Amino acid sequence: MDKAKIITLKREGVSTREISRRTGISRDTIAKYWREFVELKNQLKEKPELKEEIQDEMLSKPKSAPRTRTRHKFTPELEERLHEILAAEKRKDRILGANHKQKLTNKQIRDKLVAEGFDISQPTINNALAEIRSRQKNVYIRQHYDLGDRLEYDFGEVRLDCGEGIKTYHMAVFCAPASRFRWLYLYTNQKKTVFMDSHVQFFGMIGGVWREIVYDNMKNVVTKFIGKNDKELNEDLVKMSMYYGFKINVTNCFSGNEKGSVEKSVDVLRNEIFADNWRFLSLDNAREYAVSRLNKLNEESKIEEEQVCLLPTMPPLELAAICECKVDKSSLVSVDCVKYSVPEHLVGKHVIVKKYLEKICVYAENQPVCTHKRAFRNGTMQIDIMHYLNTLYKKPGAIKNSIALKSIPKLKALFDKHYSKKPKQFIEIFQENSHLTIEKILEIFEQKTAIRGEIRALDVVKSVSQVDVLTRSLIDNYASLLVSGGVKR
Repeated sequence: MDKAKIITLKREGVSTREISRRTGISRDTIAKYWREFVELKNQLKEKPELKEEIQDEMLSKPKSAPRTRTRHKFTPELEERLHEILAAEKRKDRILGANHKQKLTNKQIRDKLVAEGFDISQPTINNALAEIRSRQKNVYIRQHYDLGDRLEYDFGEVRLDCGEGIKTYHMAVFCAPASRFRWLYLYTNQKKTVFMDSHVQFFGMIGGVWREIVYDNMKNVVTKFIGKNDKELNEDLVKMSMYYGFKINVTNCFSGNEKGSVEKSVDVLRNEIFADNWRFLSLDNAREYAVSRLNKLNEESKIEEEQVCLLPTMPPLELAAICECKVDKSSLVSVDCVKYSVPEHLVGKHVIVKKYLEKICVYAENQPVCTHKRAFRNGTMQIDIMHYLNTLYKKPGAIKNSIALKSIPKLKALFDKHYSKKPKQFIEIFQENSHLTIEKILEIFEQKTAIRGEIRALDVVKSVSQVDVLTRSLIDNYASLLVSGGVKR
C-alpha cells in the first residue's frame, strides 16, 4: 500500500520531500520505488512480448535484497563427511531392513562429527540433514495395468485357534491389480511345497494364467544374489513359469511399493476375514470360512472380465516328492517319521510313495493301492482298518485292542457295545461293504444296531402281551371256581 501511495503522489506532482513528510518513508526509498516503476513502464513499451512478466513486477510488493551469509564452519570437508555417514546408513538399511530400529539420530551424527574434530552446532547439522534428505525424496509413478497382464504374490501371517490353541498360520495371498481380485490360501508354513501348491491351486481355480507374476526377494523366489543387482532364481519356480507360461518379475530389495497392491491386500484380507472370527474347529474349517468370505469380498471385482484375457490354463503341475519304501511286518510304511498302513498283501514288498502337501499316495507295480491324509508329527500313525480285514477275520480276537479300530472312536464304541462277543460278524460286515467309504460303513452299522433294538423292543412287547393273556386266563379260572364252590354250599 505504501508503494501504491508513493506512485500515486508522484504522478500528482508531489515532491519527494513532501511525500516523505506525509508517509514517514525515507526519500531514498521513495526515489527507488518511483525509479523502478518508471523503468518498468518504459520496458513495457520497448518489450511488449514480455508484458505479463513486466506487469507482475510492476504490481508486486516491494522486495528487500536477499541476505547472503557465508557459512564458515560448515566447510566442504564437513559436507563430504556428512554424505559418507548417510551413505553408510543406506548400506545398513539394505542389510538390516528398511524398518530396523538402529538408525543414527541427528544428535548421534553430530556427536560423531565432533569426535572427529569438526566444530559444528546441532542446529546447523539438523538444517543440513533436512536439506539433504529433502533432495532424496522418492517420486512414485502411478501405474495402470491391462486385464490379464499382472498378478502379485506375497505371504502374510495370522494368529488363529484351529482346535490346537493359538498358533501362527500363513496366508499365501494373490492380487490382480487390474480387476481388484484378491484371494488367499491358509497354510501352516511358508516352505517351498506351500509356495508351489498355492500357485497350482490358484491357476486351477481361476482357469487361466497371468502373463507376469510379481514377487519380492523371498527364499522361494531368489536362491542367491550375484553381485549388486543380479539374482539367481529358484529352479523350481523357473520350471513352473516355463510350464504355465508366465514371466517372473522380482522387485528391488526393500521396495514393497513395487507390489503395493498385494502388500495392501495382505492387511485387508487379514482384517476383513479374521478380525471378527479367529476360533475354528480345525484348519479345514478355517479354510472353508475364508473361501466363503473371499467370495463375498470379490463380488465387486472384475475377475470374470479378466478371465477372458488370461493365458489358457494347463493341467495341474505334479508337485509330489517321490520315494521308495519297504512295507514292514505290520503292513506299514514309514514316510518322514510317520507310519502309514498299506494293504496287507504288500507285507515285505517295496512300494512307491508320492508325497504331496496334504496327502500321500502309495503305488505298487505302477498301480495306486491307497491314499492317506498326510501327518507331520513324528511317531504318529495313519491306519486304515480296511487294509487288515483278512488277517482280522483269521484272528478275530485281535480286533478289540487293535490300533486300526481305536483310530476310529465311533467305530470302537459300536464294537464295544454290540459286537464285543461276536467280532467275526463285525469283520464280515466290513468285508461285505469293503467297496464303500468308512463313513458309509458306519451308517450301515448304525442302521443294523437300530433295527436290532427295534426287534428287541418288539420281543419285549410280545412277552408282556403273553403274560397279560395268561394272567387274565388264571383270574377267570379262579373266579369260576369260586362261583362253583358257592353254589355247592
